[in-house]
Amino acid sequence: MNAPAPAPAPGLRERKKQRMFQTLSDTAVELFLEKGFDAVSVAEVAAAAEVSKPTLFRYFPAKEDLVLYRIADHEDEAARVARGAPAPLDALRRHFLAGLERCDPVTGLNDHPAVLAFHRLLYGTPALVARMHTQLERSEAALAEVLGGDLEARLAAGQIIAVQRVLALDNWRRIAGGERVEDVRGDAVAAAERAFAGLTAGLPGLTAGAGGKAE
Repeated sequence: MNAPAPAPAPGLRERKKQRMFQTLSDTAVELFLEKGFDAVSVAEVAAAAEVSKPTLFRYFPAKEDLVLYRIADHEDEAARVARGAPAPLDALRRHFLAGLERCDPVTGLNDHPAVLAFHRLLYGTPALVARMHTQLERSEAALAEVLGGDLEARLAAGQIIAVQRVLALDNWRRIAGGERVEDVRGDAVAAAERAFAGLTAGLPGLTAGAGGKAE
């Protein structure tokens, strides 16, 4: 069987569009970190990025989206991991543990100053926390669709996304409180194992031998 053809490289127009998304987000986050989210207007971000305010809103409909763009690639991450896996929950567990091992910022187990500053901005700004919940809802919906799309799948997706969110938030709070990554890692791994064991007990249809779909 022939290997599938590689996806075509994005064209010039698409590359320019992606660069603009990145430039606007980076400019905004830098200003927000310096002055505070509420102290910076959208017009100020547009001026700093040398674009008009209407242009900025064509890329980012809401001010909060300028920040959340930085983590937007994680929105469908759980769905990507689970898609096609014979045991989706096992695949998600391995993926989360691998993230802890490499100190993926999305797991909260990362003490790089830039990551800590971004997370303080994200978790310390009520408007961003509220907007982030909308992103989590989309993550749940994407995962639920992969798991079958019915009520049981939606319930399972809600539990899985909630567990990952709480684990990451607990890790971040400890790191932000001054603990070292190496001092937190063992507890983080143990907590993740316990949490996924609980999910496994409650969602046996998503584990090995269950056919990869909520029953």
